Amino acid sequence: MNHQFSPAALAAQIESVGVDIEGVNLSYGTNHVLKDVNLAIKPGEFFAFLGPSGCGKTTLLRLIAGFNTAQRGEVRIGGRDISTLPPHRRDVGMVFQSYALWPHMTVRRNVAFGLEERRVPRAEIERRVDAALDLVGLKHLADRRPSQLSGGQQQRVALARTVVIEPKILLLDEPLSNLDAKLRVQMRQELLSLQRKLGLTTIFVTHDQEEANTICDRIAVMDDGKVQQVGTPQDLYDHPANLFVAGFLGTANVLDGEVRSDGAAGSVFVGNGITPVALPPQEAGGAGAGTGGKLMFRPQNLAIRADGGPPAPGHARLTGVIRHREFLGASIRYAVDVGGQLVQVDAPHQAGDALLSPDAPIILDLAADKARFLRQ
Repeated sequence: MNHQFSPAALAAQIESVGVDIEGVNLSYGTNHVLKDVNLAIKPGEFFAFLGPSGCGKTTLLRLIAGFNTAQRGEVRIGGRDISTLPPHRRDVGMVFQSYALWPHMTVRRNVAFGLEERRVPRAEIERRVDAALDLVGLKHLADRRPSQLSGGQQQRVALARTVVIEPKILLLDEPLSNLDAKLRVQMRQELLSLQRKLGLTTIFVTHDQEEANTICDRIAVMDDGKVQQVGTPQDLYDHPANLFVAGFLGTANVLDGEVRSDGAAGSVFVGNGITPVALPPQEAGGAGAGTGGKLMFRPQNLAIRADGGPPAPGHARLTGVIRHREFLGASIRYAVDVGGQLVQVDAPHQAGDALLSPDAPIILDLAADKARFLRQ
């Protein structure tokens, strides 16, 4: 019999399964917290619930863990309905925001705790704990207590304690929020590396769009108890379904206007301070003449024009006045008044470049295929 329990062997014991959430509604009295939530999370996927405080993301995570109960709907793990099972029978592991380590126990005892509760034989506990600590790079600190560790090391202990029980799903409730900015960047990469090694289906709750964008395969953007959109970070950023998603994932410029018919050219968007923008059929979405809406585009989608020549084919022209500027190092962000609406423009910066002055007139070109029409 092979008594070695290496990190690779620990990973081999973990089965990748999917999570399906169908028609979930959850209320606390008159407070409707989750509203008809439907999600399909793939086996082995690193998935995020992203949204502002109070949007329902942590409630949904705790529902999967079994700490909350929905009035309607189902949660399935690996095709099995676990909606009525208690937390300890769901085969999920959860890392809490506070890490929830036992302060009087050593690192080794903290990691072993879940296995001891499951009455795993002592020899196997020792092998699995060693493998888990080796996996997170803390085997040399096994005899220390949590108070003797840094925040990043405490987080790794919490992760080791969770993966050592070989859960089918790993749930992470804002695990980076207690770390300083530099350590957060380091730890999110370590989280991703660990998840890839284990192939473990992982659900990550955060309000930080940069965290979700850098480590997650797909994201569910949530607001007001509803899933607003699901997609890859790039899809959500480039093709937001609505104004909330557009504004939550990065800086978005939004211009008011309306759709008008332009004969053979089809539908165009017209607004103050902007030449008409031709809308591709998929953007117009059948919007008829007079349909009010918003034109959304990112600060980097605009180019500053030094001359007054006509816009290039496929480009719209915006004219305005610079109100203020910010030096961001790699770029200069100008705030431009266009027809009474403020537009953010990011211009690349190189050493020696002259900066444009506030109150100066400015001409901007916008590539129409980079803009999105969103109905009101």
